[in-house]
Amino acid sequence: MATGSGGGRSRGVVAAGHPATLEAARVVLEAGGNAFDAAIAAAWAACVAEPVLVSLGGGGFLMASRRSDSPVLLDFFTHTPRHRGPLSELDFFPIQADFGGALQEFHIGLGAMAVPGMVRGLFELHRRLGSVPMRELVQPAVSLARDGLAMNAFQAYIFQVVSPIYLHGASSRAVFGSSRVPGRLAQEGELLRQPALADTLELLAIEGDDLFYRGEIAAIIAAACSQSGGRLDVEDLRGYAVELRHPLQVDYRSARLWLNPSPSTGGILIAFALGLLQELPNTAVWGDGDALVRMARVMALTNQARQDGLDGSAHENQVAAAFLAPERMARYLPGMDAGARPLGSTTQISVMDGDGNLASLTASNGEGCGYMVPGTGVMMNNMLGEEDLNPQGFHRWREGVRMPSMMAPTLMRAGDLTLATGSGGSNRIRSAVLQVLVKLTDCGMDLEQAVNSPRIHLEGGLLSIEGGFEPKAIEALRAVFSRAEVWQESNLFFGGAHSVAYNARLDRFSGTGDRRRGGVSAVLGP
Repeated sequence: MATGSGGGRSRGVVAAGHPATLEAARVVLEAGGNAFDAAIAAAWAACVAEPVLVSLGGGGFLMASRRSDSPVLLDFFTHTPRHRGPLSELDFFPIQADFGGALQEFHIGLGAMAVPGMVRGLFELHRRLGSVPMRELVQPAVSLARDGLAMNAFQAYIFQVVSPIYLHGASSRAVFGSSRVPGRLAQEGELLRQPALADTLELLAIEGDDLFYRGEIAAIIAAACSQSGGRLDVEDLRGYAVELRHPLQVDYRSARLWLNPSPSTGGILIAFALGLLQELPNTAVWGDGDALVRMARVMALTNQARQDGLDGSAHENQVAAAFLAPERMARYLPGMDAGARPLGSTTQISVMDGDGNLASLTASNGEGCGYMVPGTGVMMNNMLGEEDLNPQGFHRWREGVRMPSMMAPTLMRAGDLTLATGSGGSNRIRSAVLQVLVKLTDCGMDLEQAVNSPRIHLEGGLLSIEGGFEPKAIEALRAVFSRAEVWQESNLFFGGAHSVAYNARLDRFSGTGDRRRGGVSAVLGP
């Protein structure tokens, strides 16, 4: 954990998924930029340093609080096309991702691409809350892309997992292919250069986001879809807009939280789980068998409540009010006394500055659809081919609407503590964030312990237990959940909750990068 207050007021704290992502934020904060400037610079850099997790062709969310103002949520996640088009003409097909002994199917191709929001989201954030010229904010990413950076172990591993996607097309092979192992993607230690992406970032900083949504890049994407089986047209891109939403505000014990609202589901499901826990005495000691069984039962009941009905297409206030209504939650409380592996290509950036600004940014490219926009270095998303985002089945999404997401950028204030967190990990996002919050509020852990101590996750009747728990705790879980899988060690499967905090009583920042996903953090001195 990075902590500090030193002999003067710190400039802030950053937690992110790659040292180069963190460095971009650090440079901006130390030059006088605010937390939102730093988050923007870090997001551009992440598109270079964490290419499987995030891209200009993807989307995300930003939970922001300016000084002591109420938080706001910028939704720049992907949007469904206006028209489905004939399935017979669609470029949409499965690939197998190899996790080493376990395979998972993803769907890629131009027909898997939804309308991207990443570029417009970062520009809209800059227009609303930025203070440093965009040309300066893209510069760390431009330098990274042009000069190259060595692949670290984590990035090389996830390249290996999704290699069928990035080896699918000649353009992606040319960018991401290994220079020393033919037919493979870049290996650990190899220098990855992305000059076309560097040029694109520089042009965006000069011309603005219209280049991507109304200009040459939009025309290239639309033409490729028209000719080769995609769904997007120029009007889909031209009409994309960032949505400013009121966060879902909930109280849990002595803490107040701001969560991602509908049409996303992650925040609402976290609120539901906390609502169940709120009705129980606070006796949790993390790692104790009883506490873990209770958490697993909460996960099971939250899954059941979601299956019983969570209409993310309704108005955001109506969704939350109906799903979290006391009389509805009361139906699930009796279940607390009864018994009862996807990649998740997402990254998290959390930033606080010395003026009290907070930014929690979660972004994703799915796994990428295999199509790189010619001449740009940009891999497009495959959100329409993500099973998690299409629970009713592929090709059944509503036309022209914001897609649902499990992403859950979160802010919390509890006594002297202010927290910004979130996670990658697909369906494990909500369980990762939930466990970080409970470990902090109920178990008295510090931030390092709350983020990096072991987790559990329940999905589809299977309880996944991360390595690190005592045998007695595992026995207690197995006694209640017959389908249980014990992992031998910590794993990226369980999320990546890169988090930052400020303790007002101590006047002290702290930050923790989630080790499961190569996370890093730094407190910046005066």
